[in-house]
Amino acid sequence: MKKSKVSGVDIIVWALLVVMLIFTVTPLIFMFSASMMQKNQILRMPYSWIPRPFYPHNFYQALRGNDGSWIFPRNMLNSLIVSSIVACTTVIFASLTGYGLAQFRFKGRTLVFMMIMATMMIPFEAIMIPLYMVARGLNIQNTYVGLILPFALSAFGVFQMRQYLTTFPVEFLDAARVDGLSEAGIFWKIVFPNCTPAIATLAILSFRGQWDNLLWPLLVIQSEKMKTIPLYISKFSEEKMTDEGAMMAVAAIASIPMFILFFSLSRYFISGAAVYDSRKG
Repeated sequence: MKKSKVSGVDIIVWALLVVMLIFTVTPLIFMFSASMMQKNQILRMPYSWIPRPFYPHNFYQALRGNDGSWIFPRNMLNSLIVSSIVACTTVIFASLTGYGLAQFRFKGRTLVFMMIMATMMIPFEAIMIPLYMVARGLNIQNTYVGLILPFALSAFGVFQMRQYLTTFPVEFLDAARVDGLSEAGIFWKIVFPNCTPAIATLAILSFRGQWDNLLWPLLVIQSEKMKTIPLYISKFSEEKMTDEGAMMAVAAIASIPMFILFFSLSRYFISGAAVYDSRKG
């Protein structure tokens, strides 16, 4: 049995991956470590990665807020509602649109797809003021509708689902049509359940995009009760009474839903990325 030789290229690749892993994981470790320390411990050099003693009061301060309003749980709930609904609507609408563009032949199909892709070239900063004027005209400021509606569907989601569904076995669809299944039934009973990797990938990316969204909520939301996590973190970090430990606790709590979502769907996310990459090649 021949032993595989490790080349210099393999060593360089692994070294780069290890360096990237260190740069990625170190800030997360620092965040969770500092969230359990007092302020003077965080600023002490050399930095001690293990809190001594543990200081859980930072999490109480994070939830309570510097003003004692306890608005953080409400803001976190707002982000959960908005991000979850946007993820669901994006998955549904993008799947329907991608399925139509991938499996149906009609005049102007390529033009429609290219027009959808063209919208990805327009930065959000270029349309946020007109979009704000529309939201103001519809009187949906300080509402969940105002936060959700502009992001209910994304061009990237359509692109991803269309690329995934392009190679969906046509034989299954033809067999279902012969059996008398309607086009809606074919989509919901055959196509949609077999797109789990692409759906999980799109759901994670859509959820994360709204969970981190700061600019649009900053424009459309003025009420403290309707603000989202990024707005709370921005306000919390600017207040004079805030200490570094409480700030790290706020960041740690805000990151937990993303960790839960990613690790619960990680196997679908990874397989979806692998399938997409192979089809792209």
